[in-house]
Amino acid sequence: MKQLLVLAAAAATLFSAFSASAQTFPGSKPITFVVPFAAGGPTDRVARDLAEAMRKSMGGGANFVVENVNGAGGTIGANKAAKAAPDGHTLLLHHIGMAAAPSLYRKLQYKPLEDFEYLGMINEVPMTLIGKPQLEANTYRDLENYIRTNGGKLNIAHAGLGSASHLCGLMWQSAINAKEAMTTIPFGGTAPAMNALVGGQVDMMCDQTTNTTGQIEAGRVKAYAVTTTKPLSNKLLKDLPTLQEMGLKGFDLTIWHGLYAPKGTPPAILAQINTALKLALKDPDFIKKQEGLGAVLVTDKRVEPAAHKAFVTAEIAKLRPVIEAAGKFAD
Repeated sequence: MKQLLVLAAAAATLFSAFSASAQTFPGSKPITFVVPFAAGGPTDRVARDLAEAMRKSMGGGANFVVENVNGAGGTIGANKAAKAAPDGHTLLLHHIGMAAAPSLYRKLQYKPLEDFEYLGMINEVPMTLIGKPQLEANTYRDLENYIRTNGGKLNIAHAGLGSASHLCGLMWQSAINAKEAMTTIPFGGTAPAMNALVGGQVDMMCDQTTNTTGQIEAGRVKAYAVTTTKPLSNKLLKDLPTLQEMGLKGFDLTIWHGLYAPKGTPPAILAQINTALKLALKDPDFIKKQEGLGAVLVTDKRVEPAAHKAFVTAEIAKLRPVIEAAGKFAD
């Protein structure tokens, strides 16, 4: 009986601590979004827009800071977030690289499914296959024909190992059997890769609509296709064919973003952040900004932690054979 009373008292103390932490959260201390990619890139843009929407959804009293921790395909920033104090003040905002990292890196310093609390998904972003302005091909059909006859001369850029553009490029080259015919050129971020494409130093790239829409609209790049199974509703991109329509059966790639907290963050705080996230996803200004960039906000059950984690688990399994077939690994 005495032991039961001791356990009950301990549980009550723990519950009281959780309740107190939730009541005072976030307090005067800012909430930091760790973005594992460079400032100015598509994931950084999502983070900054979401930070403002969540500030409003938390009553305007919360302060948000975006910290860009770039390098190693997002793994440096993700590892930093995993090792942060589990108090709700450090969150990770990551994209599909969360699911690709276990296959890309032999010595990953964190475990995506074990070292984080899952908070909910944010959006899904289609990819666009684009080329430099000087590229001779004007349509996707022209592009494939051009690759067959000039493949050895062509190169494709990406923003670094594990980046969205890297994964898209791998999948597309594999689908058209052009892995050996094109030279892959990695950059240290989305911005330098896009600058090289616009400047004509590289030939092609596959990147998120959040990063390519403005370049397409300004005529600084040529757009060939989108990576979704259905055409996009965005007025600028709606006439682009899908890769599936162009004969790549089953080709379907969207770059999703999700929110995570370090393992061990108190449940009451996790619930508070999840509520703020779900309110932010209904914010008209946030919706307008994301839709203008071709992104679609998640409104299904994946905004809940359990469904979010189940989705990422399935994505890890889906990406593994693609990455292993490409043989692209890093320590």
